Amino acid sequence: MVNEPTHAPLLSIVVPVYGVEAYLYQCLESIRADIPAGESDAVELIAVDDASPDGCGAMLRSYAAGRDGVRVVHLSSNVGLGLARNAGLDVATGRYVWFVDSDDWLPPGTIAAVLDRLRQHQPDVLMLDHLRVHEDGRREVDASSPLLRGITGVTRLADQPQLLRVQHTAWNKVVRRDFMDALELRFFPGWYEDIPFSHPLLIGAEKVSVLDRVCYLYRQGRQGAITSTRSGRHFDAFAQYERLMDWVARKHPDERLQAELFELMISHYLVVVGNDGRLHPHLRRAFFHRAAAHYRRYLPTGGYPLPPGVTGLKHRLVGRGDWLAYSALRQAHRVAGRLRRPGPVGGADSDSVAADEDPGRGAGAAPTRDGGLAPERRDVLAAGRLP
Repeated sequence: MVNEPTHAPLLSIVVPVYGVEAYLYQCLESIRADIPAGESDAVELIAVDDASPDGCGAMLRSYAAGRDGVRVVHLSSNVGLGLARNAGLDVATGRYVWFVDSDDWLPPGTIAAVLDRLRQHQPDVLMLDHLRVHEDGRREVDASSPLLRGITGVTRLADQPQLLRVQHTAWNKVVRRDFMDALELRFFPGWYEDIPFSHPLLIGAEKVSVLDRVCYLYRQGRQGAITSTRSGRHFDAFAQYERLMDWVARKHPDERLQAELFELMISHYLVVVGNDGRLHPHLRRAFFHRAAAHYRRYLPTGGYPLPPGVTGLKHRLVGRGDWLAYSALRQAHRVAGRLRRPGPVGGADSDSVAADEDPGRGAGAAPTRDGGLAPERRDVLAAGRLP
């Protein structure tokens, strides 16, 4: 049973929990201990036990006992990250909702800064900056973080189009609940569940606020994280992008927006297909051809801005469905990367020199179609014609 709060808080923080026994307490305490004095009624913490196979369920029961503002939902069977978020959303009563992953945590002062900005701007979406934290403690600025700089007041995606290239996750956005409901947005099952959720938030928002401050610490290299797990479930990305493209076609049929999303989609597929840490070698060809099918299916009639350099060449090869040429290019790029880098190369991320970075995560994320573009980025692929 979930106890209902006596009044509606400003912010509901939903934390889906599965297999994170070693990290759970740090996550929960970083939230609860950060609530400013006198603001306890403004924040509710909802933890969703997604039938975790370890001790997380018992930890949550113990943590919630005697702590006001902490509510726990226990699911009878494992449903996955997206549907666990939905389960928390179903009982959330806050005007705003923030989805925080249970292996990550918040730096001190975050809750006060978020509450202050929500009250000040009353946005549809509040975007937050983050740091990547590695297992050795090293903290790294995300390559997309500069896209958040210099934005004051409230804005829209039409005025700040680079925001579409900020890392497309749920946890770097605080969302007004009524706005989310108006867009009919929920999470779908499967991996890459953020794709059809995060992009529509920015596309549909009339009021976007940017909190240019590190409000989230994103754990890297955890065993079990999908970005470091070899699995056929990476094919889930295709269904998630189909949902996104269908939503955009129905709600916002804008050719320029579709071209931007198309480029992000193909670049994302190249991340997955190029990384040894995500796909078994025997699945790589099939993934490439699925990506090529999506290229043909969703190629905008007016073309799209082709990325520069090797990434643009890979886009062309996907468009042609030329697996042999792509495979040869990938191997050559890997060899060149090993020659450039000192020391041994290995581990799940050893293919990073060959794989394009995640859209919004890697070095290629910063250029946008409006201003600041390298000249070659302005080249456009004509529909159905590949140079």
